[in-house]
Amino acid sequence: MTSQDGHLAADLADEAGRRLLALRARGGDPTALRQAGDRSSHEFLTAELARRRPGDAVLSEEGADDPARLAARRVWIVDPLDGTREFGEPGRTDWAVHVALWESGELTAGAVALPAQGQVLSTAGPPAAPPAPPPGTLRLVVSRTRPAPFIPRLADKIGAEVVPLGSAGAKAAAVICGSAEVYVHDGGQYEWDSAAPVAVALAAGLHASRIDGSKLVYNQAVPSVPDILICQAALADMLLGAISSVR
Repeated sequence: MTSQDGHLAADLADEAGRRLLALRARGGDPTALRQAGDRSSHEFLTAELARRRPGDAVLSEEGADDPARLAARRVWIVDPLDGTREFGEPGRTDWAVHVALWESGELTAGAVALPAQGQVLSTAGPPAAPPAPPPGTLRLVVSRTRPAPFIPRLADKIGAEVVPLGSAGAKAAAVICGSAEVYVHDGGQYEWDSAAPVAVALAAGLHASRIDGSKLVYNQAVPSVPDILICQAALADMLLGAISSVR
């Protein structure tokens, strides 16, 4: 059912994104808009998953964590609105909807919708990995609000331009689509921040790991993912070594 699950993830992320665009178009107080976006997208996604995959567990940023998921074989990991800050800022497009499926220890399906960019990336039809960049032209996407302290040193070491962006999904999408080559974050995330982006990145042939090179693990009792590296596969060894030397 993996292919069907990938299409379902894409369909749900896309529809949630359409609803968020409609909500955003009505305007209003930014704080109230962000809260309404988180709540309404969560309610839509969880209701649809309950209807269409009734036997599966769900881990959502906006929902109460049910410990029963730890014994489940299939767990949907969703971020109903990734980049809530950016969603509330007029004109920003770096926010996303994440829908991923974890099965028996692995991410098997996922989708990242970028509604304000009119784009949905999914494991059902991942884009081809972009070509390797010429030397000295690396673009490094980082958090616009919480970049890791070592980022300036890393950028100097690898000769990269630093590109701040909002949503984790938007940053991963930049690497998946070739408008950047590296995404590095350190300082704390949760599983819903990265599960869908990682699923799509891996399906597209990219490298995704912790910044020490270890495997990213999901459906944990404490759903924390402290750090992440997504990059073109050919750059992974160089980047892991560079990160180790500057941290």
